[in-house]
Amino acid sequence: MTEAESPVLPILAAYKAAVYAKDVDAFLAIYDQDISIFDMWAEWEYRGIVAWRKIVQGWFGSLQEERVLVDFSNIQTTSDADMAMAYLFVSYQAIAQDGTRLRGMQNRMTLALRRRQGVWQIVHQHTSSPIEFETTKAIFLP
Repeated sequence: MTEAESPVLPILAAYKAAVYAKDVDAFLAIYDQDISIFDMWAEWEYRGIVAWRKIVQGWFGSLQEERVLVDFSNIQTTSDADMAMAYLFVSYQAIAQDGTRLRGMQNRMTLALRRRQGVWQIVHQHTSSPIEFETTKAIFLP
């Protein structure tokens, strides 16, 4: 499968669009019902779409009038007929209605995708940031 045929890029495009629109259902549509998420916030793991929905609703609901621009870089993918993986950098920038940048962060993401009945979805997502050795605090690049 060539890079252009990889299922990862359409999934990333759907991710970006859903986050910007704050569309919980569109966002969750890219995830498998049995999703396993190793996220950066609060819990060790989110297991299943119901648990992930609660987190996503909280995230999108907390934004009020803000929008979030998502950008992916350094995307590396590999895939075969029914499985794909990607690792990449992701940046999030919250913007006000007038386009003013409010805050931002960058972290790392690894995705595992599976195709079932012709539909590609994320079955595992792992996000992380490096830890500063001296302080043991996460390093969030702007």
